[in-house]
Amino acid sequence: MGGTSHTGKTVCRGTRPSTRSSQCMHLIAPRTSPHLFPRAGYGESDPNPGRSVKSEALDIEELADQLELGQKFHVLGVSMGGYTVWGCLQYIPHRLAGAALVVPVINYWWPSFPPEVSRQAFKKLIVPEQRTLWIAHNAPYFLYLWMTQKWLPSSATAMHHPEIFSDHDMEVIQKMMAMSRTIENKSRQQGIYESIHRDLLVAFGNWEFDPMNITNPFPTNEGSVHIWQGYEDRLVLVELQRYLSKKLPWIQYHEVQEGGHMFMLVDGWTDKIIKALLVGEEASPM
Repeated sequence: MGGTSHTGKTVCRGTRPSTRSSQCMHLIAPRTSPHLFPRAGYGESDPNPGRSVKSEALDIEELADQLELGQKFHVLGVSMGGYTVWGCLQYIPHRLAGAALVVPVINYWWPSFPPEVSRQAFKKLIVPEQRTLWIAHNAPYFLYLWMTQKWLPSSATAMHHPEIFSDHDMEVIQKMMAMSRTIENKSRQQGIYESIHRDLLVAFGNWEFDPMNITNPFPTNEGSVHIWQGYEDRLVLVELQRYLSKKLPWIQYHEVQEGGHMFMLVDGWTDKIIKALLVGEEASPM
């Protein structure tokens, strides 16, 4: 985690961020440096065939205790890591000092979304992405076959389809292309089924709770929860993020006008997001 405000002590290998998949979670305890850890099935983390939103939250609580981070700590999740933060807010809110969700994945089947709102947003996704998410939700047993067949394009994110990237995302990707793919390959050493496919099954499956029914974990303002969303994000659509933030007015919603799905990788944004979480500094528009 680069920048001037923090130096990150990592407990997992660094990863090459790619589209929707964000395999590391960030834990930040008061007066300590951030810790990164790989979610189940990524890097050297053991796969968990029973992985769920709840199990991810309990894994975080267990790891925080092992690291002796204290009774309370901050969590930050990016993209797919967002569902883990929702799990923390639902299952271990008493352990949180604050939380940030950056372009967090949205499940189109959360009950609180009016059917027409989620349907219209879903139609804005390119067709391969629609098919993949539909299968992950409605026919999960078919997902592996779908993702590995060669006749039709499957997940647009896995294929790095150019239509899913904004102009600013493309600038980030071009810089990343010069980097070695070794780190990304290592992050998936457990196999794509236990990493990417399992993420899809958990994120777009049937949840045990609806995030829009979560109560404020900080009723006396002793902490804060933030959502950061890029206006030009084509993977996580801004319309649904706005709707969600209105249903949960205790969440501080930040919309980055020229930000795509990968805006956090633009110089300076990681520090701005962490400062807003820890000390309440508001980031200026992109």
